[in-house]
Amino acid sequence: MKTLFDKTKILNMEMKNRFLRGALWVALADEKGHVTKELSDVYEEIAKGGVGTIITGYTFITEDEQPNPNMLGIYNDSFIDEYKDFTNMIHKHGSNIIMQIVYGGFMTNFNVGERVIWGPSTMKNEVTGTMAKEMSKDEIKYLVSKYAEAAKRVKASGFDGVEIHCGHGYMLSQFLSPYYNKREDEYGGTIENRGRIIFEIYEAMREAVGKEFPILIKINSADYTSFNGLSEEDSLYVARKLAELGIDAIEVTGGNESIKDVKENNLGAARRRVALSKENESYFKDYAIKLSKSIDKPVILVGGNRHFEVMDDILKNSEIEYFSLSRPLTSEPDLINKWAKGDLKAPKCVSCNACYNTIGKRCILNIKKKKINL
Repeated sequence: MKTLFDKTKILNMEMKNRFLRGALWVALADEKGHVTKELSDVYEEIAKGGVGTIITGYTFITEDEQPNPNMLGIYNDSFIDEYKDFTNMIHKHGSNIIMQIVYGGFMTNFNVGERVIWGPSTMKNEVTGTMAKEMSKDEIKYLVSKYAEAAKRVKASGFDGVEIHCGHGYMLSQFLSPYYNKREDEYGGTIENRGRIIFEIYEAMREAVGKEFPILIKINSADYTSFNGLSEEDSLYVARKLAELGIDAIEVTGGNESIKDVKENNLGAARRRVALSKENESYFKDYAIKLSKSIDKPVILVGGNRHFEVMDDILKNSEIEYFSLSRPLTSEPDLINKWAKGDLKAPKCVSCNACYNTIGKRCILNIKKKKINL
């Protein structure tokens, strides 16, 4: 019978347990995206806490496209040596480290007057107010190459894998959405066409890193909009196609956070107050269960994973293999070690999301306890 502390593998990446620290932008890199001691300390604390695998906060792949300040970068070779030191530190504590890479698009209000922002079509983000310019085919080809170059640097830097961010309203998920993607060429229209850029990016990355380096994707299960966003059916098509192409694992998320009703109705990826009732936890599990039955690649469930016994039940009664946690490990970096020792009490995190308003994305309960300056 499967357990949450099984030793498993994704491709050739050995996993000491089934827990991953989900990607979270901690806003502690320097202004060019380089590692700082403050950022390294956050990740080291998590690695020491027992989680099997860490996924970094999203990392920008072209120097002129940075969705948020103080996020990690991987846009040129100057990062490789410092990331080698960073990944060696994580490995010293027995965890894997995967880098998540992204092109943000109009999910930003950072330096928007100083750069051209691409999208599948020309349209305004109703949350940020930022305009996107429709990409030409040459620009799509250029971006595909930048994903491949970034993946090659990720591998050279000692990371154990790379993850494509295709959720939450960032640009690749915009391509999947018929609300945003109004193109009439081979990158628009049917879901086969709307997914084309993602398939091309995966194949270019695979060619760059080879068959033995894990490539994962984080993808919306649906946009959860009240109008014509990405549907569950279309999402399943894209995920299945990626599995056929050879992607090594799929992390299931959801919610297009460029849409006001998604944010206002608490339908995004980081839903508030989910831990107040176990029935509200693991809120993308129904889609993840459907996907896991239809592909032969591991499915990773993210979103509202809180209680050990809830995840244990999902593991034992479905084909879902792994569980990502982010806010709980922000609150208790040593939570996995506690569970390994048999301390299965409820996590401290109540999904208040106040951590997002602190420097370094710190749990406010820990700030009060340690008297960390904001």
